[in-house]
Amino acid sequence: MDNSWDRTLSAVGPRLKQLRQRRDVTLVDLAAETGISTSTLSRLEAGLRRPTLEQLLPLARAHGVTLDELVDAPPTGNPRIALRPIKCDDGSVILPLTRRPGGIQAYKFVLPAGDDDTEPDLRTHEGYDWAYVLDGTLRLVLGEHDLILKPGEAAEFDTRTPHWFGATSSGPVEFLSLIGKQGERAHVRIAPKSRSSN
Repeated sequence: MDNSWDRTLSAVGPRLKQLRQRRDVTLVDLAAETGISTSTLSRLEAGLRRPTLEQLLPLARAHGVTLDELVDAPPTGNPRIALRPIKCDDGSVILPLTRRPGGIQAYKFVLPAGDDDTEPDLRTHEGYDWAYVLDGTLRLVLGEHDLILKPGEAAEFDTRTPHWFGATSSGPVEFLSLIGKQGERAHVRIAPKSRSSN
């Protein structure tokens, strides 16, 4: 294992402890939330055990962070155009994935666990939106429709339709969103064009 990856894994323990303490959650509570034993969580936080992906996924979900944030992964791509996450007051994180003037813009949203009784604050604006759920459950209120989207499901709609996104009480949700100007849609190819035989 190379030294940089070794250092990255070594730093996960203190970060896990900091995230748990920030949420004011005990090891016992976190064990119940993630299905990981209290002793394993304690050893992970103390740096006495290397985390596995199977452990990192439920921990990231419980703390409402991405895997990249959990392991403090180095930025990828051209460092001159590194895009920084936008942290919102409600605990959600928006990560711009594109930086170019005009055209369709891509974002990754990470929303903390919600309250199923929350009254959605529907908004409208010019544009067209396409959302694809990566992890968790996304609640999308679109006009009179109240939809629940699971990983692998997508929705697209005209943003002049009153709409609202949120996570459910089952936990945080991560989804991709492509947002374009009015009349500009993501081009989704669902089947190859048939060739006409001459």
